[in-house]
Amino acid sequence: MARVEDSPWAISVAQVATRAGQSKPVDADFPAPEGIGDTIVGVAPGAPIHVSGSFDSIVDGLIFSGRISAPVSTECTRCLTPIEHDWPVSVTAFFPYAQAESKRDARAGKKARRETEVDIIAGEDESEDTYPLLMDGAFADIEAMLRDSLVEALPLQPLCREDCRGLCSQCGENLNEHPDHGHDVTDIRLAGLAALKAQLEAEAGE
Repeated sequence: MARVEDSPWAISVAQVATRAGQSKPVDADFPAPEGIGDTIVGVAPGAPIHVSGSFDSIVDGLIFSGRISAPVSTECTRCLTPIEHDWPVSVTAFFPYAQAESKRDARAGKKARRETEVDIIAGEDESEDTYPLLMDGAFADIEAMLRDSLVEALPLQPLCREDCRGLCSQCGENLNEHPDHGHDVTDIRLAGLAALKAQLEAEAGE
């Protein structure tokens, strides 16, 4: 059976857990978990994700505030050029102690039973992202935090640059590399008139 401390996403926080006002800095690389995007835009499983920030202890858990940066692989939606660059995301997440998590579950059950009432504890954000502490608060598991934060931040329409000119609609030439590229195009609205003119000239010459 795998040990919690052997997980690549487990961070030891025992030295700050349960003692409000303590802080533990984090500045390290972690392997990307599976499920961050897809083959069109995403982060390859195992790719290094850099995490920098700190765990700060409060009364009912730990708050992680920091920044993560992951190598995103995708292609420009205009010119189809492959894009490989680090994608930074700011993160704030809550890791509750077991007692606090139990209280939250109890409140959730009470809220479900009282469908017409609102049960909100002052000063708490019910939509707050929460993640697990393991082994009685000795380790913080950041796997889900990494996945959730990056999935929400991945670009829907990535561009190689803001002013990307895209591809020629007729031949597919990259207009960024050949800005003067163009085609002589005959206005199809005049094609009928040109044919009529040619016919009249032919008849006049007979």
